[in-house]
Amino acid sequence: MNTYTLQLRDALHSETVERVASFVGQDASGAFAVWAGHARFLTVLSFGLARYRQSEGPWRHVAVPGAVLYLCDGVLHLDTRRYLVDDDYQRISRRLQDELLAEEAQLGAVKQNLRRMEDEFLKRLARISQQGRGL
Repeated sequence: MNTYTLQLRDALHSETVERVASFVGQDASGAFAVWAGHARFLTVLSFGLARYRQSEGPWRHVAVPGAVLYLCDGVLHLDTRRYLVDDDYQRISRRLQDELLAEEAQLGAVKQNLRRMEDEFLKRLARISQQGRGL
């Protein structure tokens, strides 16, 4: 059976999974599968669950808050801010809900605060610029 290698990487760790027979994920265009022998491939995974199966064994689920997926030379690279892997669909679904959605909410709040700071900075910069021109 033809297989490939899956390289999972996030900000804190990475792991290599050998003998992957198939990977199923979802991007903006919908669900797709990557099989051994697939042509070079690049996409951005949506927030949610993907799954892969080695040549022998059960499906394993991967929860991601979005990721870049790149297949080249027999290695499927999944790069993301954070990922979770589990064999149990129910358990990883709960973890996705509890952990990753909570992180996304916190990240959204941080982004909103940064936008406010940037707006305030630009207003102050405009005032200083006007004062420098004697306006």
